[in-house]
Amino acid sequence: MASPPSKRMSVSSLHSQRSASPASIRFASAPNAETEEWLQVWESTTAQSLIGCPVVAVEGEIAVEEACDLLLSKGASCLAVTSTDNAPGAAHYSGLFDFADVNAFLTFAATQHTYTPEHLQGNPRVAQILEAAKAGHVPVRLVSNLSDKNPFVELPHDASVIALLGVFSSGLHRVFVKSPAGSSESHLGMISDRRLLAYFSTFARSSNGAAPPLPSIQPSSSFFRYVSNPLSSLPLPSLHLHSDVVAAHSGNNVLDAMRMMSDLGVSSVAVLEEESGNLLSAVSITDIGQTVVPSQSNQILTMPIKQLVSQIKMPHGWTDGADRFPVYSVFPSSTLAYTIQKLLTTNSHRVFVISETPGSASPSTVVRGNLSGVVSIVDILSLFARIANIPDVDPGRMQRHRRASSASSQGSASGNLVNLARSTSSGSIRRASGPRVA
Repeated sequence: MASPPSKRMSVSSLHSQRSASPASIRFASAPNAETEEWLQVWESTTAQSLIGCPVVAVEGEIAVEEACDLLLSKGASCLAVTSTDNAPGAAHYSGLFDFADVNAFLTFAATQHTYTPEHLQGNPRVAQILEAAKAGHVPVRLVSNLSDKNPFVELPHDASVIALLGVFSSGLHRVFVKSPAGSSESHLGMISDRRLLAYFSTFARSSNGAAPPLPSIQPSSSFFRYVSNPLSSLPLPSLHLHSDVVAAHSGNNVLDAMRMMSDLGVSSVAVLEEESGNLLSAVSITDIGQTVVPSQSNQILTMPIKQLVSQIKMPHGWTDGADRFPVYSVFPSSTLAYTIQKLLTTNSHRVFVISETPGSASPSTVVRGNLSGVVSIVDILSLFARIANIPDVDPGRMQRHRRASSASSQGSASGNLVNLARSTSSGSIRRASGPRVA
């Protein structure tokens, strides 16, 4: 059954919204005195001071199953895959492997029977993975960046926050920091987009706020005032996507959600209640990796999403004594500072925007079908990148690349994943077709 039609927000209407935004008018010209102060701090803060975790490296020939186990056992967000192909005896990083690649690989494994010989001939990498699977050993190098979300990007140790914004505002999620000349190690560590967001959260903390995530940073009261603006006043491109928000109903199965994230290049999907269309929760690629990989049965793939949500979300409430279910929503009137804290607290790449109605006390007060948009980490970092006058800021660049790659690699197959998702679902999956979905 085909997916129901979805509304699209045109690029022109999105542009007009940005143009009308007070924030976009304020920062359209050269920085004023306040933003000059911010830029001086951002320019003087180095990448080395923001490193969030060390490099966790694995040899490219280890089995993908072993790499999955390492992600889980080490609590790492990604692994750096080493190779000696072009320089025998001198290993170098050839790519990355994370839960997005795990999701892409699991989706491939569950749907490989749909691939035609013509499709495999036109997609040699997929054919290689299939042949390796038949032989009983799929090396992680073949699955590295299978999701097309993990190019290996590096910056020098003295690169500034502004240089990091230039990278992350295109949709990338990680940057590796090179060691200074003469160091024994090639890289000092890694910075994620979430780590950079934590930097800006600290930079915005008021003097009487709680202990900041990065205590060595001196907060700016003027930046705190800026992030105290409501989301509706800022030029955030995905605030009003409405039916183009990537979402699945709670009755769809886990494999449906996995396919959507793989096909559409997103890190999470909203989960809506079957009858009301209310926002129930969200499922991310990390949730998939942490639940599907340890499972010893393929039956988990046909489990209703609502059952998966109960398994992975409810323990938070049981652990901290408060029901954090759902926790992934904000209002258009929510401040940018509040939204940043919600992203950091929930360890999410995106939160969902719900329309306000009379009597709505908090973003968890959800009424029928009022999911209206998303705000992602890349959206927020792109906002700061524009303040820094970084040219050609395009938060949708990487996602367009991923979707084009997905369409190219799957389009020739008569059983491609998009058609398969439509034919096997109940028809209640809502797909993103708008110009920009975080």
